Amino acid sequence: MQVSLTRINKRFGSVQVLKDVDLVFPSRKFVTLLGPSGCGKTTLLRMIAGLEDITAGSIRFGEREVNKLAPRDRNIAMVFQSYALYPQMSVRRNLGYGLRVRGTPKADIEEAVGRVARILEIDHLLDRKPAQLSGGQRQRVALGRAMVRKPDIFLMDEPLSNLDAKLRVTMRGELRRFHLDLDATTIYVTHDQLEAMTMSDLIAVMHQGVVQQFGTPAEVYSQPANVFVAGFIGSPPMNFLPGTIDAGRFTFADAKLPLPALPGGVKPAHAAILGVRPQDLIFEGTPAADTLTGTISLVELLGSEKLVEVNLSGQKRMSVQIHADMVVNMGDRVHVKFDPQRVHVFDTESGRSLRAG
Repeated sequence: MQVSLTRINKRFGSVQVLKDVDLVFPSRKFVTLLGPSGCGKTTLLRMIAGLEDITAGSIRFGEREVNKLAPRDRNIAMVFQSYALYPQMSVRRNLGYGLRVRGTPKADIEEAVGRVARILEIDHLLDRKPAQLSGGQRQRVALGRAMVRKPDIFLMDEPLSNLDAKLRVTMRGELRRFHLDLDATTIYVTHDQLEAMTMSDLIAVMHQGVVQQFGTPAEVYSQPANVFVAGFIGSPPMNFLPGTIDAGRFTFADAKLPLPALPGGVKPAHAAILGVRPQDLIFEGTPAADTLTGTISLVELLGSEKLVEVNLSGQKRMSVQIHADMVVNMGDRVHVKFDPQRVHVFDTESGRSLRAG
């Protein structure tokens, strides 16, 4: 089912935490609300669930406005960060609890619980209590309790944040498969950009209560709308250099770096920020007009890659990602080369992408 948010605002007293949020989540897609702590993403999810009142705006499920509907009347299911399992109940009873309170016949509950338990591979745990389960098993039970209800909309609030790093990687794939099996619209909240990039059909990047960009993972990575999105998406993070644009080149210190084609309206000596990802830089043997010269101050081994920190003039630092086999040492003098088609250019004052027009 499609979820439409129109000019959603939320205030807690004098503090405005959401500002004119307009989003449309297409039916059966996996959509992630991504942003740092305090950006309003969980508040927005709770408003969709009906657990939080809206200050202004409209929330629609399909063609129906649900602003005043109670959570139980919205045909949603929600998984919380804390799992929210009933400790005194067995896994079997936890899974079937939502159906029991709705008066579903016992035989139907048993069939639904058995089906979901087999899908999530927890059928051998049905008679255990939550305290007897690992973190990953508890997470599967929480997911299963939502699955048995066959909701139109499935809401997840940072469900992997309490798991260890290895289990989080495993559960990302499980959640994606779960979404496909459920065949419902899924809205997922996280501050982890890797989770968002690997699982989502669409990502809404949020900051200070405002949606900064809404698009596919590929779009927010390769065509960031502003400096915030560019810096938040991608690991290692994007490098930023302050400078000016003049005659199709970017001036930083004594270097004049080539730029991609920019739309009209960029005035001479236009104050700008150049952004480039560590993966899009290389070391050259000799200095040139399109290189920056600096000294290696740090080398980190990342497995098959190395992350090299280069100190430039003006106390500015830049990260360059290279293959692990390449030999570099602390203190080496290096020349960093740019590919003009792989850089991003942002207006200094507004932070908006100049490539996007």
